[in-house]
Amino acid sequence: MAAPLRSTPPTVGDESAPAQLDLFAPLRSAGSLENPYPVYSLLRTIRPVLPVPLAGFDGAGAWMLTRYQDVQSVLRDSRFSADRLRAPIVRENLDRLPPFLRQSAEGLRTMLVMDAPDHTRVRKLVNKAFTPKRIARLRDHIQAIVDGCIEQMTQAVHCDLIHDLAEPVPAVVIAELLGVAPEDHRQFREWSSTLIGGIASLGDDGAQQAARAAGENILAYLQHTISARRTEPRDDLISAMIQAQEERDALTDLELLATSNLLLLAGHETTTNLIGNGMLALLREPDQLERLRTDPSLWPTAVEELLRYDGPVQATVRVATESVEVGEKVIPEGSMVIVSIGSANHDPEVFDEPDRLDVGRDPNPHVAFGFGAHFCMGANLARLEAEVALRTLCSRFETITLEDDAPAYRPNPILRGIARLDLTVA
Repeated sequence: MAAPLRSTPPTVGDESAPAQLDLFAPLRSAGSLENPYPVYSLLRTIRPVLPVPLAGFDGAGAWMLTRYQDVQSVLRDSRFSADRLRAPIVRENLDRLPPFLRQSAEGLRTMLVMDAPDHTRVRKLVNKAFTPKRIARLRDHIQAIVDGCIEQMTQAVHCDLIHDLAEPVPAVVIAELLGVAPEDHRQFREWSSTLIGGIASLGDDGAQQAARAAGENILAYLQHTISARRTEPRDDLISAMIQAQEERDALTDLELLATSNLLLLAGHETTTNLIGNGMLALLREPDQLERLRTDPSLWPTAVEELLRYDGPVQATVRVATESVEVGEKVIPEGSMVIVSIGSANHDPEVFDEPDRLDVGRDPNPHVAFGFGAHFCMGANLARLEAEVALRTLCSRFETITLEDDAPAYRPNPILRGIARLDLTVA
């Protein structure tokens, strides 16, 4: 059984809890949830290396980068750490930050906040589950899951793409890989949706309290599963990580728990958003959808373009471990750096007509999966799930109609996704 986590800060919403610190204010401009790309364009033009104002904090603060060249440079530069705790703004304001920024201080360090050599050690172990050959072998199984979801959609005519297809497909796949019992898949979808929805819902005490409860439920379930697999190993990723831990001391108990938690959440929430955002983009650009219906061989490049055009991850975070010049500005040591992936993927210096959807775009050097040592290990799985889901949906139905062209987005500027997408299919 993994060691218990350290006690947590005051519950959000408690009168004793201080007001939260919003490091992502530049991503919350008016209308930015619905369409952040005009804001990105403005920032790239007038202030591509942007100091983020933080009231009441005089030390090394936060910066936001929006140009492709700067984003790519920082993500591959070892002078920028993935460990948020190296930033004074984080260490000195833990009780004012959203849970995902303070999580590692509470004992749960994932690969996302590790640098070498710890990151290398943990990633090398988990990478074995995501080799191209192993992912390719999942195609038929993913197709069967998609077919089952779409069969239900044919009986309903009116459907919510997020609930009926985009959520269940990646959720079932990653849960099966980890070893979550089939009867618990739906519960995990609910917990994950609640957790992600509350991560950046500043000012919504109810959402953040629900998110904290959902996170605690997920961790408790995973701790129970890890304990069970120690006694009765199975052919799943949790069992494989336990075996490696016992044979080579490859993971600590908390690293094992954190890695399981990360894979479960990141393994399906981002792909859900990719499928939802991608389908909305295609329905808003019917000429591109028709290209795919006419020439299905374009689907692999289409998925890359959907990742670039409206990707599920809009930003990530790094910390400057020394003063570094970026774009004629000096980012001081200890500064938190918000790396805008969404903006980089719309930089006209790299992409011709970046705000135009082109399912045949090639080359397409997007950074939707990050760049450098922390490049997303689940990239090939996400690509496969999105391609199978979208291709099957578009080939199964002759007409797919948006019932609402202005769907509501989840209140999270970092993990960009639609709350629901109502369609009529026939």
